[in-house]
Order: sequence, then C-alpha cells, then structure tokens
Amino acid sequence: MKSFNWREQFDLPPLFWLIALIALINSISFTIIIPLLYPYAKQFGLSDFQASLLTTAFALSQFFGTPILGKLSDRLGRKSILVFSLAGTVVANLLASIAGVAWLLYAARMLDGLTGGNTSVASAVISDITTPQQRPRAFGIFGATFRLGFVIGPVLSYLAQQMPTLPGISSLGMSFLVSAAIAAFAALLTLFFLPETASQPGDFKLTWDDFAFGKIAKSATRPRLGNLFVLTFLSGSTFTIFTFAFQPFFLNVLNQDAKGLAIMFALVGILGFISQVFALEPLSTRFNLINIIAVSLAVRGITFLLMPTFPTYGAFVIILVIFGLVNSFPMPLIDTVLSLNSDNKEQGEILGINSSYLSMSNAIGPVISGLLVSLNYTAPLWITGVLTILVSIFAFNLKSRFKCNKAMVNS
Repeated sequence: MKSFNWREQFDLPPLFWLIALIALINSISFTIIIPLLYPYAKQFGLSDFQASLLTTAFALSQFFGTPILGKLSDRLGRKSILVFSLAGTVVANLLASIAGVAWLLYAARMLDGLTGGNTSVASAVISDITTPQQRPRAFGIFGATFRLGFVIGPVLSYLAQQMPTLPGISSLGMSFLVSAAIAAFAALLTLFFLPETASQPGDFKLTWDDFAFGKIAKSATRPRLGNLFVLTFLSGSTFTIFTFAFQPFFLNVLNQDAKGLAIMFALVGILGFISQVFALEPLSTRFNLINIIAVSLAVRGITFLLMPTFPTYGAFVIILVIFGLVNSFPMPLIDTVLSLNSDNKEQGEILGINSSYLSMSNAIGPVISGLLVSLNYTAPLWITGVLTILVSIFAFNLKSRFKCNKAMVNS
C-alpha cells in the first residue's frame, strides 16, 4: 500500500498559496459580519422578517453580479476584477458601519453582493495556474481557507465589538469597520503581489449579452454542465434550509444558549478545514469525484434525519461531528469537475455561473426553512434530510457523463 506523501499534498504553485491567503483574508472579512447582521438590523427597528431580507438582498445581488464579474475576468483579466470585487466589499462595509437609516444598510448589503464575485474569480485563477492533476487538491485547500474563515471571523467580530467606538459608529458597527479594513488589506495584496494569470485577456467589449441573466437559467439545460449547475443549486438549497433550521432546534429543542451555538459553528468550521486539507486529496486520488460528492451528500442527509431522531445534546454533538467532516466536500469537488470539463478560456464564466446558482440557493433556502420552522422545529430537518438523500442519488447518476478522476484526465 502506497504511503501518503505529505510533501506532495502541498506541492502547488507559489501563486496558489498567495491566492489562498487572499481568499482567507477575504473569508475572515465576510464571516465577521455573520454573527452581528441580525442584532445590527434590530438596532434599526427592523422586524425579524425585514432583518432576514438583508441576507436575501445580498444573495440575490450576488446572483446577478457574479456571472458578469466572471465573464469580465475572462475578458479583462483576473487581477483587475478581483481588486474591484474586494474594493466593493470595503466600500459596502464602510457604508454599513456608518449607516443611520435602514435603507442605507440594505444598499450596503446589495453593493457587497453585486461586487461579491471574488470567490469565483479566485477559483478561475486557481484553474489558470494549476494542472488538472493538481486541481482537486488545490480546490480542496482553497475551500478549506473559506472554512477557516468561519472559525476566525466570529472571534474577531466579538473582539471588534469590545473596541472603543468611533463617533457615529456603534459597537456592532465597529465590526463592519474591521471587516472593511481586512478586505482592504486583501485588495492591496492582490494589487501589488498577484500577477495576471489569464493566458490571453481579451479587449473590453461590454455588450447586452453580459447582462443577459436569462442565459443563467438556460445554462441549466446546457449539455452536461447544466447538470452540475442544477446539482449546485439543489445541494446549496438543502444545505441553507438546514443552516437556518438547526439554530432554533438547538436553542429550543435542546435547550441550549447562543454561546453554545457559536461553539457548534466553530466546531463545524474546524472539522471542515481539517477534512478539506488532509482528506480531500487522498480521497480524490483513489475515488471518482462524483462518487465522493454523492456519498458526502448522502451522509449529510442522514445526519439531518438523525438530529430530530435523537434530540439530546450529546447525540447532537456526535452527529454534528460526522456532518462537519463530510460537509465541506461537495462544492470544491463540483468546482473541480466543472474545471476539468470546460475550456480554459471560459472557466471564469462557467465558475461564475455556478456561483450564481449557489447564491440563488442561498436566497431561497432560508425562506423555505423559515416557512417550515413555523410548523415545528423538527419539520425542516426531516424534510431537508430526505431531499438531500434524493440529491445524492441525482449526483451519483451523473458519474458516467463527466471526466472526473485523474485516470480520465491523463487518458
């Protein structure tokens, strides 16, 4: 049996580690906001439903903005679009930090969403600088940096709220200010240290086709790749139903508090980081990538079903550990399969469209979950568990249609 080569695990181009660092910094900037968006909205006197629309406004704006930025990165180059995207986050969070009225807070979230295509553009950079054999490992580590942000960001959010406030900025607003500063640092790193990686950036010709959002919907019928877009949407929707539903379940059924909830978020983040860095590459070397996606989705669905079946704190923690270990696999692997099955010149657009499907699921999932929670606290877990298992079956049936393992890449 061949021993695992740790040096080979991290044998990636130096530029990859730079883009991974930039992605980590940007992820921290994003995740700083997650724990405070709801209480910040309450400061403006918004109702619970109005507060939830802040998340929807961001996700829908990102849905419309991401494919445009991806297409422009194919034409203008990755670097300039990545800097623009990060700068948008800086301006949006500065606006949010000083917002005195609710409409300005909504505008800030929409601006952040419209310019929030940095993840898809960074993914295109990774495709530019890595070989097909390196991409499963590269996308796994890249995804792990985002997971690591979910561990660091909430901690920094808490610390930012302990800082002395500035005139016109509340303690919660200080977290937005810190987030803006971190995003600015990522933009400067990109501007001064990241070279252009697109092989042949085209001339700038912005046409109506770049804003033809109808083709995003039509892309679902695109031969072969359309199935992966649908898989992203279904996987993302079932996941976001869970991410909202498990919080009232944890607080009200298991009778835990918000502090314990934060610990659970950190636990999932740590486990996801570890599994992506140390498990994804060995698994992708040995198994078909679609098989890994399907099995991880099936396990995810089973954990959703087990939570209401065994409604105790101890059982919940054990189940959540299993969930955390497999939850981080689907999206980076879907990106990898898309990369392996698309032309280099269109990868920015392809990954941008895929990110739009994920953004669309991020907007729809919480709404569905909110409706289900109104029935009872366990209904969303039962329903999303069954739906996730059905999605895993859909994924498994795609195996024969794609180039999705190293043997096929080398053939």
